[in-house]
Amino acid sequence: MQSNPFSRHAHQVLTVARGQASGPGSDPSIARSWLRCLEDYHLDPALAQAPVVLEHGRLLESRERLRQVLQIADSEMNSLHQQLSGSGHAVLLTDARGVILNCVTAPTERRIFERAGLWLGADWSEAREGTNGIGTCLVERQALTIHQDEHFRGRHTGLTCSASPVFDPHGELLAVLDVSSARPDVSRQSQFHTMALVNLSAKMIEGCYFLRHFEHQWLLRFHLQAESVGLFSEGLLAFDGDGRICAVNQGALNLLGTIRGGVLGKPVDMFFACSHDELFSRATPQGCAAWPLHTRDGRRVFASLRGQAHTPAWSVPPAAPLAKAVPQPALCLLDPALQNDFRRAVRVFERDVPLLLRGETGCGKEAFAQAVHQASDRRDKAFVAINCASIPESLIESELFGYRGGSFTGARKEGMRGKLLQADGGTLLLDEIGDMPLALQTRLLRVLEERRVVPIGGEPQAVDVRIISATHRDLLERVEQGSFREDLYYRLNGLEVALPALRERSDKAQLLDFLLAQEADGLPIGIAPAARQALLDFAWPGNVRQMRNVLRTLVALCEDHRIEHADLPPIVKHGATPVAAGLPANEGEPLVMAGQPHGGPVTLEDVERDALLAVLEAKRWHMTHVAEHLGISRNTLYRKLRKHGIARAG
Repeated sequence: MQSNPFSRHAHQVLTVARGQASGPGSDPSIARSWLRCLEDYHLDPALAQAPVVLEHGRLLESRERLRQVLQIADSEMNSLHQQLSGSGHAVLLTDARGVILNCVTAPTERRIFERAGLWLGADWSEAREGTNGIGTCLVERQALTIHQDEHFRGRHTGLTCSASPVFDPHGELLAVLDVSSARPDVSRQSQFHTMALVNLSAKMIEGCYFLRHFEHQWLLRFHLQAESVGLFSEGLLAFDGDGRICAVNQGALNLLGTIRGGVLGKPVDMFFACSHDELFSRATPQGCAAWPLHTRDGRRVFASLRGQAHTPAWSVPPAAPLAKAVPQPALCLLDPALQNDFRRAVRVFERDVPLLLRGETGCGKEAFAQAVHQASDRRDKAFVAINCASIPESLIESELFGYRGGSFTGARKEGMRGKLLQADGGTLLLDEIGDMPLALQTRLLRVLEERRVVPIGGEPQAVDVRIISATHRDLLERVEQGSFREDLYYRLNGLEVALPALRERSDKAQLLDFLLAQEADGLPIGIAPAARQALLDFAWPGNVRQMRNVLRTLVALCEDHRIEHADLPPIVKHGATPVAAGLPANEGEPLVMAGQPHGGPVTLEDVERDALLAVLEAKRWHMTHVAEHLGISRNTLYRKLRKHGIARAG
C-alpha cells in the first residue's frame, strides 16, 4: 500500500473489517459499503489508479439508450448548477451502471473535476471505485451523501458527493443524478441543502420521464392537497382505455398505501370511488383542473385526468402525426422594439437568410427562434435545437452530423440521424454557437455552403435546413481571439437580432401577467399589489428564465390562490432596486456607487471590491465579459456585486 494519506485512510477502512469501526465507518450505510468493497469486490483502498473510462463508441451507445432522459435532464441539471451558485460544483448524470453520461460545470473548473476522475464515460460503480455517491446510491437505491473520508478509495477523499436515484415508471433504476464538490472546506452539514436540491431535481426528471413515456395513455395525477397536483410529490397513474393500470410512480403507491404488484393490471376504479364513465368524463386534453376524488378507503385526494373526454380508448390516432406537431411557442411581444425585430426576423427568414440571435442568458432566445419558425412557411416541419455548450465536445460531432451503423465500435446497427438531418425541411437552432469547437465550425461551414451532410462513416446526403444561431457571447470578439471562424460568423449573421434583457423591456408588466397565466395553467391565481410591484422592481439578472422559475414556485406554494408579498423569495422581497441600476442590492445596505471612496483599514473584502470595480471599468460593465475575465459564473458575479453593494452610477 502507498504511504501517507492513502495508507492512513486505508488503515481506517480496514478497521471496519475487524469490527472496530470508528469515524466514517461508524455510519451503518458506509460500513456496509466498505465491507462490500473489501469482501465482495476485493478492492484496495490505497490503490491510486484512475477510473475506467468507456471508449467513445460505447459512450455514444450508452447515451443513445438514455437519449430521452438526457434531453429531459439537461435543463434541470443546468438549473441545479445555477441554484448551487455554480462555483465548485459538478452536476452529473449517470446510467444505471454508474457510467457518467453528462456533466455540467463551469468551464474554468472542468479540469479540476477531470483530475478527480469525473470524466464523461467514467465508470463510478461501487464495484469499480468503491464507496462513492454514484455507486453506493445505485446499490442502496436511495439518496445519500458520501463526504470526503467516507469514500472507500483514498484517491477520492477530496470529493463530497450527493446523489439521488432516478427510477423509471416500472420502478427500475434508470439513472443517478449527482452533485460533486472538490472543495476541501465543504462540511457534511452544508450538504443537507445540496442533497434536498438534488433529490428534488431527480424527482422532477423522474416525473417528466413518466409523463413523456405515457403521453398517449390516460394519465391520472393526484395528491392530498390540490396545490400539490403537478408538483414532484404527486401520484402518477397511467392506464389504458379499458381502465387497466399499466404504470404507477412511487408517489401514487405512497398515497394509495399499496405496493406496485398490487396495482399493475388492476382496474383503476378498484382504488377510487368513481366509475369508469364518471372518471373518463372528467378528462381534458391537458388535464389541468384539479377536482376532489375519493379513494376506496374514504380518503379525499385532488386529481386531474389527461385524456380525451368520453373517449374509451386511444384507438383513433390524432389528426396530425405527433412527430410533425410543433406546439405554438409562448412568447410575449408587446415591447415595440421587440415587435419590430420579430417582424424583420420573419421576413428575412422566409427568404432563407440565417438569423443570429444575441442576448444575455435566459432572455428568451430559443422561444424567439421557435416563434419565428411558427410564423414561417416551415411551421409544419421540424424545429430542432442543439445546445453547442451543453453537449460534450467529444460527442457534438455525432449529435450534429450523425453516424452510419457499424462505423465505430459500439455504434448502433441502424446508425443515428444527426440534428441536421432531423431538421431536414425545417429549422435548426444552434444555441450557444459561440461555444462550438473550431474543428466543427469548419465542418458546419462546409455543410452550409454545400447543403450536404456527411455522417461519420457515411456518404454525403442532401439537406434542406434553415439556420438560426443564438449566443450570449460577443462573436466578433471571439473572432479576434481566434476561437471563432470569421467566414462562419458572416455566413451565420444574415440578420443579427439583439434581444433585450428583461430589465430593459418596456412590456415587463404584461410579460409578468403572461408568464403567471402560463404557470397557473388555468387556475385563478391572484397577486397582491405589493408583491406585483416587488416583482416588477427586481432587476432579474437571470432574465425571463429566472422570472418564470420564481413564478412557478410561487404558484405552487401560494395559499388560497393568491400570491402575497410574504411569499416572495428573499432575493426578490429584500433585494429589489430600481431597474435602472441593473442589479439587486440587499435591503438595509447602502448602495455604493462605482468609484465612491470609502475609508477605514484595508481588508480582504476591500481588496476584492476594488478588484471588481477595476475589472468592471476595464470591461465597460459588460457583465458577461467581466465574469469570463474573472473566471466565475454570472450568478457568482452578481452575488459578489450585491455583497459589496456595487452598482453602476446613472
